[in-house]
Amino acid sequence: MVKIKFIPYNREIEVPKGENLLEAVRKAGIFMDTPCNGSGACGKCKVKKINGNIVSKNSRYITEEEEKDGYILACQSIIEADSTVEVPETESSSMHGMKIEDFSGNREKDIFQSSKKRMLESGMKFGTYVKKEYLEMDPPTLDDNISDFERLKRHIRKQLNYSSVFCRLPILRKIPKLLRKANFKITITHIPRGNEKTTIINVEEGDKTRELYGAAVDIGTTSVAACLVNLYNGELMARASSGNAQIKYGADVINRIIYSTKGSGLQELNYAVIQETINPLLDKMYRDSGISRDQVVSFVAAGNTTMSHLFLGVYPNFLRMEPYIPAFVKTPFIKASELDIEVNPETFIYLVPCVASYVGGDISSGVLSSGMWNSEENVLFIDLGTNGEIVFGNSEYLMTCACSAGPAFEGGEISCGMRASGGAVEKVSIDGNYEPTLGVIGNEKPLGICGSGIIDLICEMMFAGIIDRKGKIVKGLDTNRIRFDEHGIGEYILAFKDQYNLERNIGITEVDIDSFIRAKAAIYSGITTLLNNLSMDFTDIDRIYIAGGIGNSLNIDNAVKIGMLPDIDQSKIHYIGNSSLMGCYLTLMSEDARHKLEQIANSMTYVELSVEPKYMDEFVSACFLPHTDIDKFPTVKKCFNKSV
Repeated sequence: MVKIKFIPYNREIEVPKGENLLEAVRKAGIFMDTPCNGSGACGKCKVKKINGNIVSKNSRYITEEEEKDGYILACQSIIEADSTVEVPETESSSMHGMKIEDFSGNREKDIFQSSKKRMLESGMKFGTYVKKEYLEMDPPTLDDNISDFERLKRHIRKQLNYSSVFCRLPILRKIPKLLRKANFKITITHIPRGNEKTTIINVEEGDKTRELYGAAVDIGTTSVAACLVNLYNGELMARASSGNAQIKYGADVINRIIYSTKGSGLQELNYAVIQETINPLLDKMYRDSGISRDQVVSFVAAGNTTMSHLFLGVYPNFLRMEPYIPAFVKTPFIKASELDIEVNPETFIYLVPCVASYVGGDISSGVLSSGMWNSEENVLFIDLGTNGEIVFGNSEYLMTCACSAGPAFEGGEISCGMRASGGAVEKVSIDGNYEPTLGVIGNEKPLGICGSGIIDLICEMMFAGIIDRKGKIVKGLDTNRIRFDEHGIGEYILAFKDQYNLERNIGITEVDIDSFIRAKAAIYSGITTLLNNLSMDFTDIDRIYIAGGIGNSLNIDNAVKIGMLPDIDQSKIHYIGNSSLMGCYLTLMSEDARHKLEQIANSMTYVELSVEPKYMDEFVSACFLPHTDIDKFPTVKKCFNKSV
């Protein structure tokens, strides 16, 4: 065994000689953002060796200057003797402060109200299946000395007409003291089963019939958003969001699936999403609203198919192996106590049904909230997140597919990429002298660049003549912002380290640009393939809905110019926020919405792109700026002609 000490955390642990440094960081309980899950492909696990014997492989992410200063990649390093390592604090806090879509902004509130209105106009009713009733019970006497539970059942039968009343052990443990403290005046929360049977899930002192709450949670691969809701009137009592703590095990679902197959990996991933992410969000909302966990008696969550498996602790590996079979798409009701979710332990957990291996409940939920299932128009729904899912259809049909876009839209696999948190460059413009103007989240100094900023940057570089349509940097330009390494790989410097007092320059390389071009090509070719399956084209699209975190700062015009979105009338393109969380809210509030959600998930036709014969041709054609066939982008072609 050898000792490894981490500063500035002042944590020291013992590990076997030959232990991987990244695994040691994880064992020490230090959060480290590792989009590639330790494959050495992202360079985000950079640490500084202070002393000791650590053997590390060379990496293109470590410059000669950094190597001299002791910097290494944790995932590519082996501990051979007692050592001390410095882990940058910025890495340990990167999942916090993320710019995550919930219902907090003015635009999101408008979207929220519009979605509710659409539901009501479609004839759906709001109302929860959970009930609350106030009871005034007769105190026991020597003549009336039946048990507390029999007394409770007697009053329920008498006042509410239920012939059979059930409860579980937590209620039995609660009632003796509470009944007497409340002077036998209590409020029960119960779930009726028809007209004769009911199950008690909570007992409270006094009249609490006006207080009934539920929680809605969107479990994203990168981020998790939640809201606490008054089930009587739909009021949002509190909101909370954070990064998904699973990101320390990889930025995308494939890396996490692989990690789940190793040792206790599945348990660690399940613990990360529930104990390190969802429960802290719930606790925050309880503090903000003054509501207790026992008052939360309904819970709806949605996530992609992999996130749904990891949330339940179900082995997910067959999702990534042909023929791509999920363990489930729909689950039975699960008690909160089975998953250690911090709500009333008797609460049923409703996990929104998935569609297929790579189209999950978040998309079912998004389609519900978008209203496209009730539309006469042809609607294209695109969820731009860590994964790229697409749905096309209307009230008569829904067809869907998933694109292997990878984590580039969240800043993953980009050398200076980061998620949308404070310090992330989210907007970029470049002038005629190749000089950039940056829009930074929080008006802070730039620390990296997020998805929307990368779209702007690539578009601006293309029209400024810094890159060609293959994404290659043009040589011979009169600017100190362009440089080439010893391998001839070009880089454009967005922010100089001396200008902003940074550890290193913030720039984008040709390798980064190529990764992002592949990501945008996956989206565009997925749309094209879906339409081809229906013998349709872009002229048949009446409306496009963009969902997902990147949409909030997305410049639609630039997204079209780089060839990510089709070149159609941009008035048809609308951003609809966190549609998954919205769908969870609607499901929480309405039994009608839940039934419609089940119909939506069952009715979607899934297209597996990996076996579509023409998909790869479409993808390769789209790996260009904006496309190999410029005539598919007539407005972009005009812009090129004007710039010549």
